[in-house]
Amino acid sequence: MATTKDLANLIFPNINQTIEDLEKKYPKRNLPNGAMVTRFAPSPTGFLHTGSLFTSLVSARFAKQSGGVFYIRLEDTDTKREIEGSGESLLKQLAVFDVIPDEGYLSDTKEIGAYGPYKQSNRSEIYNTVIKYLIEIGRAYPCFASQEELAELRKKQEALKEIPGYYGKYAIYRNLSVDEAIERIKKGDPYIIRFKSMGDHNNKVAFHDEIRGDLELTQNDQDIVILKSDGLPTYHFAHLCDDHFMHTTVVTRGEEWLPSLPIHLELFDTLGFERPKYAHFPVIMKVEDGNRRKLSKRKDAEAACSYFLEKGYPKYGFIEYLLTIANSNYEAWRNENLDKSPYDFKLSFDKMSLDGALFDLEKVESISKERMAYRKASDLEKEVESWAKEYDTNFYNKIVSNREFITEILNIEREKDNPRKDYAKYSDIYPIVSFFYDDVFNSIDKNSLDWTIMKSKGELRDVDKKIVKELLTEYMSTYNVDVDEETWFNNLKELASKYNFTADRKAYKANPMDFNGQVGDAAGFIRLCLAGRKNTPNIYYVQKILGKNKVFERINSIIEKF
Repeated sequence: MATTKDLANLIFPNINQTIEDLEKKYPKRNLPNGAMVTRFAPSPTGFLHTGSLFTSLVSARFAKQSGGVFYIRLEDTDTKREIEGSGESLLKQLAVFDVIPDEGYLSDTKEIGAYGPYKQSNRSEIYNTVIKYLIEIGRAYPCFASQEELAELRKKQEALKEIPGYYGKYAIYRNLSVDEAIERIKKGDPYIIRFKSMGDHNNKVAFHDEIRGDLELTQNDQDIVILKSDGLPTYHFAHLCDDHFMHTTVVTRGEEWLPSLPIHLELFDTLGFERPKYAHFPVIMKVEDGNRRKLSKRKDAEAACSYFLEKGYPKYGFIEYLLTIANSNYEAWRNENLDKSPYDFKLSFDKMSLDGALFDLEKVESISKERMAYRKASDLEKEVESWAKEYDTNFYNKIVSNREFITEILNIEREKDNPRKDYAKYSDIYPIVSFFYDDVFNSIDKNSLDWTIMKSKGELRDVDKKIVKELLTEYMSTYNVDVDEETWFNNLKELASKYNFTADRKAYKANPMDFNGQVGDAAGFIRLCLAGRKNTPNIYYVQKILGKNKVFERINSIIEKF
């Protein structure tokens, strides 16, 4: 009579090492007490999801702040869904957001670290060694069930309203004798390998989650597939072996994996492997029609990290937003530590939300706008140039043609206690400042500019262009921006009052028709001449950057149309 060892040798004739050999090859890491080993384990099946960036960023921070190790493992055993090159693309995008591994998969040809390979498709020998052991001890077996047989089982379960799956009496090849299994394998019958569960769905399994505390879940009783017909392991089995032999101390992942945890715990216990700690992060949600739903790859552009890269959200703004999701006390800490790096903040599991975190694009923009405002103009120029090089060729060419010019523009009202907050992302900049460039200004239809001004309560009134022309002509004759801004504006007020543009807002509001407008309207005429629009950065600095000749040239090109 054949034994389970004979069966294991028949299935894995070339596996001569044991689990003990693997333990020696991958010994426990020599790290200080409390140091965490965390990982990010993406599948090369598409773009980097915002939720994945959140998980990887937080996982990396926990490892680094504890003096531990953060590594990346590529889980590429689902060959049907794999997209060529997406693994390396994910790594590049992670690096943009400062998620850089201490070890692990870097590309299809490069990895670092002593616990590899870090690409699951290259770890078959490890998985097969463990599966061979499970077969030897009677906790795994070959299953010859056809698709037709499995479909018939599902029908029976549905008719009887039983729990669906392959377990207990429905595990039709679970108790096949070793001799019968060997005979069928030798005949060439197709098969997969299943784990033989000893669980009972009437019982509970207890565990501690670092975020959610002590929990109980229904025990696993499913005989899950651990080795597919293509010779590759399933996720449930492969990641467990990897976390053990790579010595992950805390498995950080989304809460959608909680229902699968009993499977993983049973596998750990069966193999005699020490259970790692678990931290199931809240899923990033979105409100739609008053209901919460998971941020969707199909429905939401912001579900892809590439969206934020293309739009030009500064990485430091987006990272800080994710940290506000990670810990409820981050914002209060940040407001008291504006001079510090966000990475000086110590994350803690007990400050993480138990509910799905709502994704708030407006808050991303608010934080980004605040952070961009305090960047040095020279640093911001480099950031914008780098972004434009990839996403806006026209703007990039303008930037590199005169870097000092764009730096001057970006520096308008920047070096002060309360700087301007015009930009939430790099793509905001060119639409706001494009008028500085002659080709853009010259393309403006100067015959259709809006010269109306506010009368009261949202009402508009036309202005007498003859008066506007006289005011602008005299403005040029007395032009002087070599004084400070306050002096320049006082001079403008004096000139404007000469043409009956009042500085008294209350008087204008009470009797608008007694005046030709307000001083702000006079400044607006200058703005309209220099930019072809009513909203621009501070017009005093716009003039200083353009220079006197350009200011006069533009004003004259407009008033000659009157």
